[in-house]
Amino acid sequence: MSRSHIRHELSKLETQLRKEIGELVGKNHLVLDNEQVNLCDIIEVLTQAKLCDEPLFMKLTKLDAAFCQLDIDLYGLCSDCENEIEPERLARDMLEQRCTNCADKYEHQHRQELRLSY
Repeated sequence: MSRSHIRHELSKLETQLRKEIGELVGKNHLVLDNEQVNLCDIIEVLTQAKLCDEPLFMKLTKLDAAFCQLDIDLYGLCSDCENEIEPERLARDMLEQRCTNCADKYEHQHRQELRLSY
């Protein structure tokens, strides 16, 4: 996939997520013109409103990371080991941040942390 095609697809996803943000903002009585504000500012508003557990919040942070990675030519590289993320994995989820191996390790570690915190 070319860089311009990736950017186009990420932009389409951003448009979709901004619509969902509008619904979330309205439901939580927040003031935010999400059509004019950049992703970092939206993430900050959601953080201050303690909405970090919302699935939409995670999608936004991953989208912001994907745009940043694309800008510095690191899109498609694993955020942990810096190897290429498998193309089929990126085809399933353009926002994927880890290769299969590192994702498995991360999930295992995360489950361990959850067990220890209860």
